[in-house]
Amino acid sequence: MTAQGKVIPPAEKIRCDACPVLCFIAEGRSGACDRYANHGGALVRLDPLTVIENGAPATPFLDAGEDADEWDGDIVKGARPFVTALGAGTTYPDYKPAPFIVSQKIEGVDMVTVVTEGIFSYCGVKVKIDTDRHIGQERALVRADGEPVGHVTTTEYGSKMLSLGGVEHLTGGGKKEGRVTCDTLLRLCNRQEVELTIDEGAALTLAAGKAPIIDGEAERLMRVGCGSAAIGMFATQWAPHADEVIVVDDHITGVLTEHQAGKMLDARPSGLRVKGRRSTPGRYFQVAGPGSGWGGTDISDPLSILRPADPKIAWPGLRLFMISTTGEDWAYFVLNDNLVPEPAETPPALLASATRVAENCEPALASVLFMGGAGGSLRSGVTENPVRLTRSVRDALANVTCGGAPTYIWPGGGITLMADVMAMPENAFGYVPTPALVAPIEFTLRREDYAALGGHLDQIREIGTVVDDGVRRIGATGNGVDPRDRRNFSWGR
Repeated sequence: MTAQGKVIPPAEKIRCDACPVLCFIAEGRSGACDRYANHGGALVRLDPLTVIENGAPATPFLDAGEDADEWDGDIVKGARPFVTALGAGTTYPDYKPAPFIVSQKIEGVDMVTVVTEGIFSYCGVKVKIDTDRHIGQERALVRADGEPVGHVTTTEYGSKMLSLGGVEHLTGGGKKEGRVTCDTLLRLCNRQEVELTIDEGAALTLAAGKAPIIDGEAERLMRVGCGSAAIGMFATQWAPHADEVIVVDDHITGVLTEHQAGKMLDARPSGLRVKGRRSTPGRYFQVAGPGSGWGGTDISDPLSILRPADPKIAWPGLRLFMISTTGEDWAYFVLNDNLVPEPAETPPALLASATRVAENCEPALASVLFMGGAGGSLRSGVTENPVRLTRSVRDALANVTCGGAPTYIWPGGGITLMADVMAMPENAFGYVPTPALVAPIEFTLRREDYAALGGHLDQIREIGTVVDDGVRRIGATGNGVDPRDRRNFSWGR
């Protein structure tokens, strides 16, 4: 009520129908997702539509062959933007066509791109952590803010792997578990840092494209190979300067004089014996427990993996070089008269070889792949006959991208995809409090193929009517691959 006694009605709220939450939003405020707002009584998407301005190879000059392309004066083809789904809005509640269905002539072919921001409740991320260090047992729970958000999955070559998210954590557990899981996925997909703990394992700080931090220590190098591989790679550099070389590794510890590479170099048997289970000559499993020590084991003293030397074969003065698979740990010993290794000054050639091993290790990174399934409702925004879109993707008539980034489509039913978040524009993901992730997804195909699958032809707009001064323009993403490149399609290969 004002000083004059007049009653001023509260600003009218509007109802957002962009997701199942159905927020009532007051004038000047945004919904729970921070993606939609009430602007003067109209529901608006807060982030601008984003287009990628792809460069392209210069048009061949005076090319009169079959591949000649009529030059339109645009040397770098920068005036051929690709409309992504970032800022496009959604099809929810899925009775309506996708927000943007745009057409554009590409090398004489009339191409159509259908874009929408998909709401993914069936989604998660696969995280690859380049390290040999033990982070936790396979199947151990991964937690954020104390809540289970995923688990440790199978170790891959030189990397530990996490499987995070999924509908069981988003909606199958408690309310807090779902909220924390959604927030963890959102931050990882948007390349932001997250803090995770593994039951009876390590504490991790991870961000896509950055070095993983394990128990407070930043990982520097991804191993050059397993112990056996390292023996093969560096045998010729080690053999002239050591009588025995042992590469300590949690997976396979290599022993030069027993290894086939050593045999081929006529290495004399050393009589040094390694603990663990012998697999094949010069290759040993389980020489120690997993940990954060040498080569991803739990040892800090490399001699702890040795049994007493065989007195019938070993000899005083035998030169022993021991090294980890990243070259970060190494030691040199000489056997005394009792055949016990004693520390000695490392020859310069072996010091150089340790540097060479480290030099051949790639920088350790955390990598994040988004994984989600394009459900029937999302597909109905593309076509009135959703199963035809699935078949079109299978037949490589439709190319699927996420924010312009290439995707890998899993075999089998549906459209289950994976995309590298580092190939997508920054902050490409959003969320809805149901909880679920919101991710951009685009389908690109020829107009004739779009018509054949029952597309919403009456909703097609020429790209010139969509790309105006209000759009956000960014440079090439997706490793520079144009989603409309004919090589993406079965008809253009």
